[in-house]
Amino acid sequence: MRIESERLVIYPVSDDEMRIIAENEKDAELKQAYSEMLEGCLKEPENRIWYALWLIELKEPVGTVAGDLCFKGLAADGTVEIGYGLKDGFCGKGYMTEAVKAVAKWALEQNCVKRVEAETAPENEASQRVLAACGFVPSGTVGEEGPRFVLKK
Repeated sequence: MRIESERLVIYPVSDDEMRIIAENEKDAELKQAYSEMLEGCLKEPENRIWYALWLIELKEPVGTVAGDLCFKGLAADGTVEIGYGLKDGFCGKGYMTEAVKAVAKWALEQNCVKRVEAETAPENEASQRVLAACGFVPSGTVGEEGPRFVLKK
């Protein structure tokens, strides 16, 4: 499974790769998130794509990982939530907008998905700009991290 955009290749990692990433992660919050994602993959192997960590790799130079993203499961009503982050040095170049746009489009093309949601901290204006550029609109609700945004079919 690979999603390609103009400058990026986006793909889910294997369970073994997720295990290694989680074990090597120094940040406790990310370590916990990666572990929970792996748990979702193992519990629902038929739906693992909706729990897996996806890497965002540049086409040039080949093999350069700029960041990652994930879906936070697939809800019974067809909602998937997307989360994302860039590594230091890759911000402000449009990579995340390109990645979110490509992955959200792909997700909405799946029969089981009716909407893609995202949540961002109120002060994270960069993330809110990414969501707006990708067509997400405020849903009017606030989640654990802050305001929620939605993109529908």
